[in-house]
Amino acid sequence: MGKTYQTAVINAPVDRVWSRIRNFHDLSWGSAVVEKCEAVGKKPGDQVGAGRILNDAFHETLVEFSELNRSFKYSIDDGPAPVSKNDVKDYIGSVRLIPITDNDTCLIEWSSSWESATDDACEFCHNIYVALIDELKKAF
Repeated sequence: MGKTYQTAVINAPVDRVWSRIRNFHDLSWGSAVVEKCEAVGKKPGDQVGAGRILNDAFHETLVEFSELNRSFKYSIDDGPAPVSKNDVKDYIGSVRLIPITDNDTCLIEWSSSWESATDDACEFCHNIYVALIDELKKAF
């Protein structure tokens, strides 16, 4: 099983950060990493089943969404190697925000797991998520 796990402190209140990332169809905050985010289907970006294609390559589906927990999970259904449907199975990414009440900031936790015969996707995915988190930190 492959997996990644990244965390960072975002220097903004949790509700402000959540309002920025909660729409599955909007990755404008990470435009240095995701240049294009195309919504697929008619479901809004906060509804399970919403689909998107990132950078004309990564096909993803929102599989869980919680306003209360400020979290969502998504699948990668296909993409370039090493996360293509031929390379990995059951890819689930998870994003969660946790308030840090001591100083009114928040912790972002971004993890993913999948089944694969190799570890090729580990560094690839880790680097993408670290870059996205860095972009989110810059947004605040």
